[in-house]
Amino acid sequence: MVSSVDFKDLSIEVKGELNKAGIAWLHEVAGAIASQTASISRRNTGQTAGSFDYQVDASSGVAYVGSPLENAVWEEKGTGEYAVEGNGRKGGWWIPIGSGKNEISLGMAKKYHFKIREFEGKQFAFTRGKKPTLAMTKAFQVIKPKAEARAREVFGGLND
Repeated sequence: MVSSVDFKDLSIEVKGELNKAGIAWLHEVAGAIASQTASISRRNTGQTAGSFDYQVDASSGVAYVGSPLENAVWEEKGTGEYAVEGNGRKGGWWIPIGSGKNEISLGMAKKYHFKIREFEGKQFAFTRGKKPTLAMTKAFQVIKPKAEARAREVFGGLND
C-alpha cells in the first residue's frame, strides 16, 4: 500500500515571519538604547539628550542608534585631556565667549568656573576639555542583557 504525501513549501512564509519578528525586535532594542542614552545624558539645554534616535534598515537587518549633533560625540568620548582614547588636545585652550558656533555662553563659563580673560576686546574661557559621559556605551550595557533575553523569547523556539 502506497500512501501519498502532500508537501507544502511554506519556506517563503516562514522567512517572511522571521524577518518581521527580527525587524520588530530591532525597533524595540534600538528604541530602548536611544531612550536609555537620552535619559542618562548630561543636560545643560537638553538639546543633545533630545537628539538621540534610531533607524532600522530592514533590507540589511541592521539598526543604527545615534545623534546628528556633533556635541553628542564630544559628550560620549570626551575632549581635550579627558578624551577617552587619550587623543585629545593637551594643555588646555581658550574658547570664545558668545552665542555662536564654537563659542561658550558667559553663563556656562561661570557655571563651570572657567577662567575668563579678555583679549582684544573679546572674552575667552579657558578649558582643558569635556569629561566623557559614555552615555551610549552605558545605555548599550544596560539594554544588552534585556535585548538578548527578548531575542531568546522571540527566536528561542527556532532550535526546537
